[in-house]
Amino acid sequence: VQLVESGGGLVQAGGSLRLSCTASGGAFRFNSMAWFRQAPGKGKDRDFVAAIEWTRGLTFYSIPASGRFTISRELHKNTMYLEMNMLKPDDTAIYYCATGDIIASSDPDTYDSWGRGIQVTVSA
Repeated sequence: VQLVESGGGLVQAGGSLRLSCTASGGAFRFNSMAWFRQAPGKGKDRDFVAAIEWTRGLTFYSIPASGRFTISRELHKNTMYLEMNMLKPDDTAIYYCATGDIIASSDPDTYDSWGRGIQVTVSA
C-alpha cells in the first residue's frame, strides 16, 4: 500500500488545516489508519495523534489532539483526513499517515506502511 499525504503548510496559531492521506496499490487489508507526527528537535520519535478503524470508523485520539482534531475517512476514495482546529505552535511537526492491523494502536512499530510525511508549521 502506498500512502500520500497532502494539505500541510503554514498557518497562524488558532487557525485550521485539513490533512489528507490517500492509499493506493495492492489490496487494502489493513484494519486501522492513523496519524503520527514528528516534532522538530525530537529526533526520529513519532508521536501518536489519532487513529481510525477503517471499516466501522471508530476513532481514537491522543490527549493533545482530543477536542481539537477530528479524524475521518471516505471509503470510496481510500482517503483519510485529519481536521486540525485551534492549532498551536506545539503542533508544528511533520505529519505521517500509516496503516496497520491493530485497531487503536498508538505504537508506531505496529504500523506497516507509512507515507513520506508532510510539514505543518504553526506560527505564534
